[in-house]
Amino acid sequence: MIDHTTLVSMMSSYGLWVLTPLAVIEGPIVTVIAGYLVSLSILSLWQVIVCVIVADILGDCMLYFVGRLALGSLSPTWRDRLGLSRRRMFSLMRGFRRHGTRILVAAKLTHAAGFAALTAAGAARMPFAAFLIANTLAGIPKCLFFVALGYLFGNAYETIGSWLSGEAAILLALLTLGAVAIIYLQRRKASR
Repeated sequence: MIDHTTLVSMMSSYGLWVLTPLAVIEGPIVTVIAGYLVSLSILSLWQVIVCVIVADILGDCMLYFVGRLALGSLSPTWRDRLGLSRRRMFSLMRGFRRHGTRILVAAKLTHAAGFAALTAAGAARMPFAAFLIANTLAGIPKCLFFVALGYLFGNAYETIGSWLSGEAAILLALLTLGAVAIIYLQRRKASR
């Protein structure tokens, strides 16, 4: 992860030339910093919005294709070791066919579950057009939120960056998975 002061310096110096690639790599914290630089009139609001939305979609598509292509290259033995048996993959595919949009929107809004859901969508062979539409529609408000957060509270980007850190993301992912597991078990119990 790149130091936050380095990000501010790079984006202030090179502007949009580095914003999009950095936003693909670093995600929300770059968007917050870009919003902060907009508030200082260093970057243009509309250009930042377009760049971070494009970067968000590019990064998510990369994760989708990692899931889609990596699964095909794994041997059945490795799939079983990773817990991706035929039965589980069928269940995953069925889940994304039925609720793919909901899963992606929830993952985008929680931020922490994004990596797992995006790669799982690819592994489940969710149709790319449906993935792209759902992901874009969920990503636009998320990007706008982080730009607004940076614009209004950007001088606190160090604190915001710690909120978006890997540890916080892991904790949020675990809480989300726990909540999903509880809901699943309750519904399963109720359907019996």
